[in-house]
Amino acid sequence: MSGPSPEPTVAELLDVVRSLSERVEQLEALIARQPPAPEVPEEVVVAISAAVAAFFGHRAKVKQVHYRTGAAYAQLGRAVVQGRHHFYGSR
Repeated sequence: MSGPSPEPTVAELLDVVRSLSERVEQLEALIARQPPAPEVPEEVVVAISAAVAAFFGHRAKVKQVHYRTGAAYAQLGRAVVQGRHHFYGSR
């Protein structure tokens, strides 16, 4: 059975901080190169507001609307639909 791990030295901690600082700088540069997100058209916001009001039965305020990109949104939708299939009593 091994004993408690030794405490890191100041030099090791400084190396970790330097490494993390470099990673943060790289990520900040990557974010700076990203184009701004497109604006959501007002017609879409009105349609979403109407759908929310119909669902809740009263007028609700839509505070934020964001475009979703990538396959995650579609994958979540498929998971919801496929999760509704019940196979009780299947052969």
